[in-house]
Amino acid sequence: MSRKSDRAVSRRQFLLGAGMASAGSIALAGCTEQGGTPTDGESSLSGEFRMTGSSTVYPLAVEVVNQFENEHSNVNIPINRTGSGGGFSNHFCVGNSVINNASRPITEGEQQQCGENDVTPHEIKVASDAVTVIVNGDNDWVDCMTVDQLGQIWREGGAQNWSDVDPSWPDEPINRFGAATTSGTFDYFKETIVGEDTNHTSEYSATERDNEILAGVQRDQYAIGYFGFAYYADNQDVVKAVSIDNGDGCVEPSLENARSGEYQPLSRPLFTYVAEGALEREEVAEFCRFFVEQSTNQDLVADTVGYVPNTEDERERELQELNDTIESVQ
Repeated sequence: MSRKSDRAVSRRQFLLGAGMASAGSIALAGCTEQGGTPTDGESSLSGEFRMTGSSTVYPLAVEVVNQFENEHSNVNIPINRTGSGGGFSNHFCVGNSVINNASRPITEGEQQQCGENDVTPHEIKVASDAVTVIVNGDNDWVDCMTVDQLGQIWREGGAQNWSDVDPSWPDEPINRFGAATTSGTFDYFKETIVGEDTNHTSEYSATERDNEILAGVQRDQYAIGYFGFAYYADNQDVVKAVSIDNGDGCVEPSLENARSGEYQPLSRPLFTYVAEGALEREEVAEFCRFFVEQSTNQDLVADTVGYVPNTEDERERELQELNDTIESVQ
């Protein structure tokens, strides 16, 4: 069986398989001519470049690379899930990868580190997400939580038992599963739920692997966790999503509510960053164009992965800015 047909798996198989894979890179291949379609059935591009970063963006990036390689076969793109921050600090900003996926914007400190190593990041918005809070399927006391209640659970020195949040809830320990500190999801959740001036609790099971969060919550009636919507969307039969009350009533996490802006404060943009210097290479430039072009693909972004696609206006803006940068370096 061919390498490509080996990867023709369902989204559920992909998410579970990806979560169970080792931390080593998954080598993928792909390439495209400008505009995304080869002119003669055979790509003239070749080369290899590395992609690191966000576990949230990871399933989308893998799907894009798979489509990219279905058109061309001579460009290899190994992908590592390192977390947004881990990808920036350990790989992208020191020149060990040329693309870094991120579930939050690059920080000033990361930009400074990149600058010290002559790496200039170019930001590309590739989709939007709804960070999803999950509880065990047998949890019959929580369907909706306020931002303040979530803050009590996830801040340092906060609630220890469910009854500490609401006296009518069980007097049982809260068992937490969440993103590691190198994760952009951790950064975003801390900022929006815990608060910039308050520490996120360290009393939780932290991981870069969303399937481990899912498994932890699935096996524990008193557990709670959070991760990107895509990992919930394909596992709605084994865990329960918590609606969020941001002051205007309970709103469930969904692509529609994220798209409309009703799901607050946990709707967020997703990014990929490419080193401007690497855009001198045609294979890197064409892959980035392809990623932008696929960002409005409803079948891929929403139906296959589970994120909100870019609008046509967003795609055109991102493509124009990307092409301007490519022109300036080539």
